[in-house]
Amino acid sequence: MTVLDKVQALIARPSVTPADAGCLDLIASWLTPLGFGIERIDAGGVSNLWARRGKSGRLICFAGHTDVVPTGPLEQWTSPPFEATIRDGFLYGRGAADMKSSIAAAVVAMENLIHRRGVSAVPPGDTASHNSLAFLLTSDEEGDAIDGTVRVVEALKARGEVIDICIVGEPTCVSRLGDTMKNGRRGSLSAKLTIRGVQGHVAYPEQVKNPVHLAAPALAELAATTWDAGNDYFPPTSFQISNAHAGTGAGNVVPGSFVIDFNFRFSTASSVDGLQDRVHQLLDRHRLEYDIAWTLGAKPFLTPRGELCEALAAAVAATNGVAAQLSTTGGTSDGRFIADICPQLVEFGPVNASIHKLDECIAVADLEPLAKIYELTFEKLLSP
Repeated sequence: MTVLDKVQALIARPSVTPADAGCLDLIASWLTPLGFGIERIDAGGVSNLWARRGKSGRLICFAGHTDVVPTGPLEQWTSPPFEATIRDGFLYGRGAADMKSSIAAAVVAMENLIHRRGVSAVPPGDTASHNSLAFLLTSDEEGDAIDGTVRVVEALKARGEVIDICIVGEPTCVSRLGDTMKNGRRGSLSAKLTIRGVQGHVAYPEQVKNPVHLAAPALAELAATTWDAGNDYFPPTSFQISNAHAGTGAGNVVPGSFVIDFNFRFSTASSVDGLQDRVHQLLDRHRLEYDIAWTLGAKPFLTPRGELCEALAAAVAATNGVAAQLSTTGGTSDGRFIADICPQLVEFGPVNASIHKLDECIAVADLEPLAKIYELTFEKLLSP
């Protein structure tokens, strides 16, 4: 089966998060003849697959997700989202770019690499190889992401299994295949801040403590603060208020509390403890009465320029002549979990212009080159 055949088969399965709709069983059927041992690490109704070939040497892994975001209004799709359709050189369907094409391409890359090396199948318990290959796949990336990749990582960590190198197949490219690979992501730290005051009638200001007025100078200082200068890979940490609410709905009542939601998108130049401490010090300096609840959505991770980045960049250049650029932009991905047990991790996949949109698509002409890029990268990273 070609990459096109495989991705069409995956798109046909309506795996709206956290459903897998049989995608992992299908992928397992492709990996088993290649010598991969299949392990299901399902949790909380989420489907997770860990497939490994070989037990020794460095472990090179491809990671991804089979779940997709909801389709939106079906009548607004030009063709049904779960019927993979080719029009004008593009393959349309939910998951075409995010990220069933990447999974299909990675499987074909492994097939080609194993067969080209003269080995069509190796028993899962093989210990003669100097390398191990693996797939880590989940159906819980687009949703809550609490029972997906993180559960597999916990299981691997508990038994001392470490991934040496990982490529996450997220769609990273901007305008053409190969132009961007992500070697890190910013962390996300959110907080719900409640400033306490004294409620009362607006006509009697001497009897109230307006929490909005009290909070205003502190919020202005939070917004104006330089939290760090970033580094060679990341922009400076940003602070943004996303919600603010006070009042009873009546125009003649001073509120008794003021609730503010804010978020830090932070780089490896800052730490969670450091950001929290600075916020508390600032609020205390303004002598506010407050409560604050913190939520760490993701820790930042970074793979500096080195073996993995260079191997992937060389594979892109050899395949389509593009000079891949490093980037740490965008939101979060499952790479934040895998980075706990993997020192080298990069995200790379197709053009992301249509992801999460109506008529999601990928250029058919990019499918086989994507597989070739993965194949050349895996081969470069294998021990002799």
